[in-house]
Amino acid sequence: MRVTIADHPLITHKLTVLRDKNTSSPVFRQLVEELVTLLAYEATREVRTESVEIETPVTATTGLKLSKPKPIIVPVLRAGLGMLEGIIKLLPTAQVGFLGIKRDEETLQPYTYANRLPEDLNGRQVYIIDPMLATGGTLIDSIDYVLERGATDVTAICLIGAPEGVEAVRKHVADRKVSLVLGALDEKLNEVGYIVPGLGDAGDRLYGSVN
Repeated sequence: MRVTIADHPLITHKLTVLRDKNTSSPVFRQLVEELVTLLAYEATREVRTESVEIETPVTATTGLKLSKPKPIIVPVLRAGLGMLEGIIKLLPTAQVGFLGIKRDEETLQPYTYANRLPEDLNGRQVYIIDPMLATGGTLIDSIDYVLERGATDVTAICLIGAPEGVEAVRKHVADRKVSLVLGALDEKLNEVGYIVPGLGDAGDRLYGSVN
């Protein structure tokens, strides 16, 4: 598995504001969208393209367009929805699917409660988006879900990750074609499975607590 940790001062700056507990939900949402756009530049470096002939106002030339089948973006509900607009700006013609995976707060194990994905993902490039990579369970489950449906190339984009989660995903995917793009690799997980220093519960900070 290829792991890329984005190294750009704008990404670090925006993450710093995200981490601040005093940052409001509207600002948090805006920054998440901006961060994903920046991370998506790296994540889409190997997006599949094909040559196309066009006419400019001056002459004929050859350019590139996305190959078919088009890539599919899969936000992991609910926090992944906050990242969707940021990547859609770069891939406006991509399809969008949804995957609902929740982590049991006691066992820290994920379970799937919603799925809006094509049954056949054969030959598709898939971009999974989820703000946090903590234990790795949710991302592993998401990767397995799309690979079992035929996806051959999976890239996960997370704002931050913990070393424990990255290593768990690395061991699980083995030699399958999976890439991971992170805005930052944090220090560790605490005793209840939260990333340290982290940024808290991304879903709650995006949308507010749901009781």
